[in-house]
Amino acid sequence: MASYEGNAKQEPFPWHLGVFDAHCHPTDTVSSLKDIPDMKTKVLTIMATRSQDQELVLSAADDLGADIEAFSDGRNSPCRVVPSFGWHPWFSHQIYDDISEGTGRPLSHIDKIQHYRSVLTPSPDDEAFIHSLPEPRALSDLLATTKHYLLRHPLALVGEIGLDRTFRLPESTRSGQAREPEPGMTPGSRDGRKLSPYHVEMNHQRKILKAQLHLAGEMGRAVSVHGVAAHGIVFETLQSTWYGHERKVTSKRLQKKRASVKAAHDHELSNLLNDGRSASKPYPPRICMHSYSGPSSHLKQYLNPSIPALIFFSFSQVINFSNPDSNKAVEAIKAVPDDRILVESDLHCAGDRMDGLLEGIVRLVCKLKGWALEDGVKQLARNYKHFVLGREPEVP
Repeated sequence: MASYEGNAKQEPFPWHLGVFDAHCHPTDTVSSLKDIPDMKTKVLTIMATRSQDQELVLSAADDLGADIEAFSDGRNSPCRVVPSFGWHPWFSHQIYDDISEGTGRPLSHIDKIQHYRSVLTPSPDDEAFIHSLPEPRALSDLLATTKHYLLRHPLALVGEIGLDRTFRLPESTRSGQAREPEPGMTPGSRDGRKLSPYHVEMNHQRKILKAQLHLAGEMGRAVSVHGVAAHGIVFETLQSTWYGHERKVTSKRLQKKRASVKAAHDHELSNLLNDGRSASKPYPPRICMHSYSGPSSHLKQYLNPSIPALIFFSFSQVINFSNPDSNKAVEAIKAVPDDRILVESDLHCAGDRMDGLLEGIVRLVCKLKGWALEDGVKQLARNYKHFVLGREPEVP
């Protein structure tokens, strides 16, 4: 894995310019949250993923939430938090669709068994395994709670959401393999268990993803999207949300103009001013493909100027440069437009290591892009501000 941590020969890192982490999970290690104010990073975008961490992210945002002033250039202030509320595909089986199915009531014991048999593949015959799973939560309740959190925090995102073909559920806690979470660690993870043969059925994952994408569109919030071994179906799912809302591209000159982030924002704002419609849409206005692992050849479909959403791509050392396939990330970083790239730590613990991983990926992106370090830090900060705030800051 490429790393620049602790190398005394490196050019001093310009933390004073403002460095922004687009995706991380410090609420997985609750004991580390106290370290956030002393971090060098300016803002952490903290993801919720499951039942056990939604309120932890909310609490962190209540205590350390960023306001507009936290994005000001050159402001010397403690590290702040932008929260993101969502349900990760690894836990999507825990949600049942009471909206399209018209259930409108809590599930019975029999309903729970039927639910898990319908959303897991292969369908489990082991009732002891099914009984070990949490009581399913209604999709309507998830959406209502998430909306409440978004209203409470005007800068909040929706995430981490997405699709994952490779994930398998861990075996039952009754198998005797599970261990107690380490002190300070948030429950709900694998906890040392072996993996079962069960995946979450892809149509169910898509249903939960689309519901959260629509909520983000309704609220005008950006999203952070997880996609593993599902790049084609992730794009198709996103595309389905803006179907019928595509921009009309009538010339190559106009295509080039709308490919820039500023022009795309001006176009969106002009539409709102001219026709008086609400900003509410069925698709999110801004999308980050978190730790993007697709090939560079797939970027073109996301950057099609007819797409009404702005799509960004973030990269991390933890995911993109921790395996032999890092050349794919190198090519993708080089190919992503300069104004659409973000950086992230994707780490589960706040503090010095998170700062170090973020510094490492910033240095690596600058090297691959051919940017001077300070120029690259400034560009990445502008990109992050546009992704979160929905507008491109003025270039100093």
